[in-house]
Amino acid sequence: MSLLVVGLSHRSAPVSVLERAALHPDAQVKLLQDTVAAEPATEAAVLATCNRIELYADVDKFHAGVAELSTLLAQHSGVGLEELTPYLYVHYEDRAVHHLFSVACGLDSMVVGEGQILGQIKDSLGKAQDLHTAGRLLNDLFQQALRVGKRAHSETGIDRAGQSLVTFGLQQLAFGADVQDWARGKRALVIGAGSMSSLAAATLARAGVAEVVVANRTGERAERLAQILADGDDTDVLARAVPMNAVPGELTRTDVVVSCTGATGLVLTAETVATAVRGRVGDGAPEVAAGRGSDARLGAGEVPPLRGSAAAPGGTNSRGSAGVAADENCPLDLPAVQAAPGFSMLGEAAVAGMPAAELEQHAAWVDNAPGPQATGPATVLDPAEEAEAIAALAALAVTVGRIPERRKPEPVAEAPRPAPVLFVLDLAMPRDVDAAVHRLTGVRLVDIESLAEASADAPMAADVDQVRRIVADEVAAFGAALRAAHITPTVVALRTMAADVVAGEIARLEGRLPGLDDKHRAEITQTVKRVVDKLLHAPTVRVKQLAAEPGGAGYADALRTLFDLDQETVAAVSRADNDSENSKNRGPA
Repeated sequence: MSLLVVGLSHRSAPVSVLERAALHPDAQVKLLQDTVAAEPATEAAVLATCNRIELYADVDKFHAGVAELSTLLAQHSGVGLEELTPYLYVHYEDRAVHHLFSVACGLDSMVVGEGQILGQIKDSLGKAQDLHTAGRLLNDLFQQALRVGKRAHSETGIDRAGQSLVTFGLQQLAFGADVQDWARGKRALVIGAGSMSSLAAATLARAGVAEVVVANRTGERAERLAQILADGDDTDVLARAVPMNAVPGELTRTDVVVSCTGATGLVLTAETVATAVRGRVGDGAPEVAAGRGSDARLGAGEVPPLRGSAAAPGGTNSRGSAGVAADENCPLDLPAVQAAPGFSMLGEAAVAGMPAAELEQHAAWVDNAPGPQATGPATVLDPAEEAEAIAALAALAVTVGRIPERRKPEPVAEAPRPAPVLFVLDLAMPRDVDAAVHRLTGVRLVDIESLAEASADAPMAADVDQVRRIVADEVAAFGAALRAAHITPTVVALRTMAADVVAGEIARLEGRLPGLDDKHRAEITQTVKRVVDKLLHAPTVRVKQLAAEPGGAGYADALRTLFDLDQETVAAVSRADNDSENSKNRGPA
């Protein structure tokens, strides 16, 4: 049997796909049960966090295992297999071990070095143990991953390379400022009472917020979290619990919102947030400014005002007449052309697709017409130079299909956005907060997607290299132990067979020498056993050493072949070891 992992994470898939593929707790249980029921797998564990979904299994066939695990992930996530496949990654045997150890150390996290993943790995193992889907391999693997992660944090400065996702998210909300200075005195609303929400609430309380309001669908959990915050020795914060239907009202009095629930739909819509901040941002309601500028306020079907040389203050064009209709000498029907923001009406947007003859007329008109700053007679090019320039321009238009804009696009003036009055941190997957909130005036939203973008260029500490070396050493040690353990049942079966041979020969001797006294019988028996042990000692020790090396899995098969060991006997030893190990790991059923 061999370790296989199939999954997707923030490194392989966009947030939109991760959001749709997120597994709620019931789906995780069903996925585990269906995986061990499938033919290629005998053990299974699922690691599902806000930015990764991974299925670990002990399989006897690689290709069949990949196909089965990929299909099961697609079925239980609700994302079609064809759509999901491009984002899946596969790790096998030592590479799978290396991947989980790296994850446990925080090397594969969105925020490098964060330690919250250790708790999530522990929860994944506990769930697999409760469902009896984790056998000896996955128990050993996940427990060793936890030890490796703890070693990385205790022996290196990986903690300095990053923070928890909560801390990083709050730093992004604060535009990189010190979280304590930014949060001090603010009122916070935490939606959800799970591990991530509890961490956010505690972090905000320690940062010095004046009040933390906890909203959760289960009122008891919200009240328990609020009580813990209020009773904390290291904080002096007012904390209270409210039902979920009180969230819209609380939003009107809140400065900071952190949401992380298991909901499959939106918890906060753009309309709810817009209503909550209405009146807190300047005059009137906040706008969903798709263009982030003054043009975003245009009604449907309206054309934005012209910018550049074709527009002048007061709505008149460069020829002094109102609108473009006054350019009667131009061969182009300018009123029929909608201006492209940031480009001159006389540039690329206006002349694209013109016939060559009209192009020549238009070029001559542009070159000879007085500009907006002209006060004297227009400057006229030498006729020969003008004809040559127009011909070159026409040839270029025929070749590339358009006229290049020679002038640089004029900057589009954007209306200044007011400072945020509401800061929203969405740590849920799938998202709790409508992405349209990004465009609300006076609101700053940081979600998983924006965190991924912000963390892409985050500097990593030099300790990361040391952690990578720890991971490499631990992977090698785990692989050696795994391969050595793989041959142990074969060695045990060999020694069992040798003991049976000794017992049979002693019984045969007693039949031939019935008068043999007990003293001599015991001495003969001990001598025969010593001979057998000495003959087997060197081969069994050496085969364990060889099996522990990379590529040593074949030595067990060679040993079975050389000594003609019964495969069922070896399997029986393996089952006995697994049953003993599993009962120790799982505890009472």
